[in-house]
Amino acid sequence: MARILITGASRGIGRATAALLAEQGHDVVATARRVDDLADLKVSRRLALDVTDPDSVTAAIARAGDIDVLISNAGATVRAPVETVPIDAVRDLFELNTLGALRLAQAVLPAMRTRGSGQIVFVSSIQGRLVIPLIGPYAASKWALEALAETLAVEAAHFGVSVHVLQPGAVASGGAERAQTFLDETNPYRPLLDQLGAFRPDPISVEEVAGAVAETIAQGQNAPFRSPVGEPAARALQARKEAPEETPFLPAPLRW
Repeated sequence: MARILITGASRGIGRATAALLAEQGHDVVATARRVDDLADLKVSRRLALDVTDPDSVTAAIARAGDIDVLISNAGATVRAPVETVPIDAVRDLFELNTLGALRLAQAVLPAMRTRGSGQIVFVSSIQGRLVIPLIGPYAASKWALEALAETLAVEAAHFGVSVHVLQPGAVASGGAERAQTFLDETNPYRPLLDQLGAFRPDPISVEEVAGAVAETIAQGQNAPFRSPVGEPAARALQARKEAPEETPFLPAPLRW
């Protein structure tokens, strides 16, 4: 069984994944900004970890010991049009979703490279390959994450480290409901907000995503680099692949 470190394990996908992998017998190191939020998780170890804080990352990795698998899951989103989204909000998204994931990968890679083995699993989104109105900043952070992940997959393979990207669509994790919204009634893009439900018609469960993570770990080096999670994600990504590049693509009808 592997020692697996999971970021963002206090709720949603991270919590479900930590619970499942622990049930399967893995040595799970669950992390979150507030370690108290992990108290009821039945895992081997619980650590405080803020992926946006280099000192926190260094301390957590030192306490965790050798990591066989990193599951980079911590993330957040916002709702705002590109024209009016606060730049600070975009910066915060990239710091968490993109740079936070990179920071953790850089922290575990030296030991993995020296051992000649390891897995890094990035929990991305279908929005790492397509965009949805009012969620563009989140998509941008995931597109950037996937560019780094794909580069890393090429670079690290020589050292026996495999890299994988999981791409769920809408997930019933509560993340969308917790998203900051920068869109008051006077904003000219406000009517779009009421239509976002059309892009989340059939969200999958956090357990389904956790199962996909577990399957990726079970397959090891043979797991695909990119994997859609759930049938809705597979359909959306296939439609994106088949769409012409000359015009913007939307994964669902939009009245605007």
